[in-house]
Amino acid sequence: MYAVIKTGGKQYRVAAEDKIQIEKLAGEAGDIVEFTDVLMVANDGSVDVGAPFVAGATVAAEIIGQVRGPKVIIFKKHRRKHFRRKNGHRQDLTSVRITEILTGGAKPDKKAAAKKAEAKPAKAEAAPLAAPVGEAKVDDLALIGGVGPKILKVLNDLGYTTYAQIANLSADEIEKIEAEIKMPGRIAREEWSAQAKELAAGKPPRAKVDKEAKAEKAKAPKKSKE
Repeated sequence: MYAVIKTGGKQYRVAAEDKIQIEKLAGEAGDIVEFTDVLMVANDGSVDVGAPFVAGATVAAEIIGQVRGPKVIIFKKHRRKHFRRKNGHRQDLTSVRITEILTGGAKPDKKAAAKKAEAKPAKAEAAPLAAPVGEAKVDDLALIGGVGPKILKVLNDLGYTTYAQIANLSADEIEKIEAEIKMPGRIAREEWSAQAKELAAGKPPRAKVDKEAKAEKAKAPKKSKE
């Protein structure tokens, strides 16, 4: 027995115990989801085709987890305009396991959801033992030379809040950040990683050091020409 369902603007041929990845659905692992947009149901040689959907047919599935698809590179170029943009994208997907194909208005089995509900209290009791102490660390990334308010907002939106993250940026992460701020090569040019390592080690910001050095130079007496 199999069915053809429609979800996320796409059609899928599914049977019981099939595992598929579909456009992202709200829910957590173990939740039961229902697909009522069933285009066709085939069972023991008989085929029921909907117009557009089969009346009373439902496909139930259990969410395995929220995943991301393969990386896709988007490259744009305008000839003779000095315009090039390279971005990466990974689509958010939901991995599900088909549990039942139902007809005649039957409702899906909720056993999986019930098991999940029973498991929740035990998890809640164990949570205090594993709970982290204190709040998540947040460093002042604005102390890095070249990081202004706009760039700081972009970094925070992308999830970068500590010196350690900036100090250990990968090539893909650098490319993504520079695409967001539209400043290719800026991270390497201004040595963000090196600055972040210095700040993490407790050293003063380079901007402050440069300012003090200029002040000391200005205070130094000028040598008179003989």
